[in-house]
Amino acid sequence: MNEMKKIAIICGGDSSEHDVSLRSGAGIYSFFNKDKYDLYIVDLKTGDWHVNLPDGTTAEIDKNDFSFVENGEKKTFDYCYITIHGAPGENGLLQGYFDLIKMPYSTSGVLVEAMTFDKFVLNNYLRSYGISVAESILVRKGEEANITDETIKSTVGYPCFVKPAADGSSFGVSKVKDFSQMADALKLALGESDTVMIEGFLDGMEISQGVYKTKTKSVVLPATEVVTQNEFFDYDAKYNGQVEEITPARMEPEVAERVAKITSAIYDILHANGIIRIDYIIGKTPSGESKINMLEINTTPGMTATSFIPQQVRAAGLDMGEVLSEIVENQIG
Repeated sequence: MNEMKKIAIICGGDSSEHDVSLRSGAGIYSFFNKDKYDLYIVDLKTGDWHVNLPDGTTAEIDKNDFSFVENGEKKTFDYCYITIHGAPGENGLLQGYFDLIKMPYSTSGVLVEAMTFDKFVLNNYLRSYGISVAESILVRKGEEANITDETIKSTVGYPCFVKPAADGSSFGVSKVKDFSQMADALKLALGESDTVMIEGFLDGMEISQGVYKTKTKSVVLPATEVVTQNEFFDYDAKYNGQVEEITPARMEPEVAERVAKITSAIYDILHANGIIRIDYIIGKTPSGESKINMLEINTTPGMTATSFIPQQVRAAGLDMGEVLSEIVENQIG
């Protein structure tokens, strides 16, 4: 009998969403086929890389080869499933380390992770491929004084969103209705990232759609419609239940097909890997046609039982454990 493959489910990280990532790690652990894989949860943050052992203790990760010692025996992993929201698992840093030690992992590579982590860079890159995105302004720490009321009015307009440009979390995001709120919004966002994006407001239905591809198949999952009474889909809406999530989203079949095609195309443009989730605002053109605006891309989407991706997998009639196996076996099968 072949020995089961050892998989590290990597969570934690250094962002404000460390604890959310731990919940995603627990969710992924619950989904994986434990008759097929030997699973370990690994918690990473600066200065503390450790694996949680079955007896309730922890073991330090040896960064030379990402190994650990259990019961006096050195053990190494066959594959790493990354579910860190934010640095270092969503910005390319961890991917670069794994590339150096030749460890296969679940996400896209260094360049794609770095680019999708920086919302301003991503938007301008995808715009060059004809993807519709909101107008935006980049503000670096120390340059806040350059932002004037006239600048906002002539580029993105009001209301607008101020958000960390390079951050994987929902922290630090503000909806700004007039210039009197700008200074506080910039200060909040700059507390999360050294660069901030001021983004034009997009009016319409907010949806989120997952996609993954292997060597033999392409799977675009049913989209989820996000309905919240909050000003926007903020942290409380996302994690504290202040939202209604409808899967599949209530879209006309023609619009749903267009969104699915764009989702698949973006995956290919990026040469993405594993499961990613793309958020959109479905607005209207002046003539009344549906306009599909890409909002942002999440390359390590939440994976608790109630997160968007597991919801969409269930709506598609698929099994989450089988989907995870497909992603792993696509690389190390």
